[in-house]
Amino acid sequence: MKSARRRSRELATQGLYQWLLSGAPAGEIDAQLRGAQGFDKADQEHLDTVLHGVIRENAELSADLLPCLDRPIEQLSPVERAVLLVAAYEFKHHVEIPYRVVINEAVELAKTFGGSDGYKYVNGVLDKLALQLRATEAQAGRANR
Repeated sequence: MKSARRRSRELATQGLYQWLLSGAPAGEIDAQLRGAQGFDKADQEHLDTVLHGVIRENAELSADLLPCLDRPIEQLSPVERAVLLVAAYEFKHHVEIPYRVVINEAVELAKTFGGSDGYKYVNGVLDKLALQLRATEAQAGRANR
């Protein structure tokens, strides 16, 4: 069974995917997600925080991701982009979530919603981003591998 936090990440990813493709207002996307199957099983507070936070901070989060990418962010698939934005937001604003958990959850999202090898790309980008946004924690984690 999926955790409520995982379900909230899945819904946030779906909402961000829709937002990236349609440019619909956050409130409209939020309203549609509330009708989605499994919404009642999601950590709704986390979903709200991540969805609205990513939309609000898209430019800043995209700038954080840019040095870790091998191409312009606009050339990423919308699924990979949404997953990376969710993870970047969690790195910055949810330091109580260990960086490895953020990466593992993002990889699972990419496997669920993305292309066959998209999760490998997401993993590589987030390894680099962790060193940028959570340097102390990421360096300690690498030393312990």
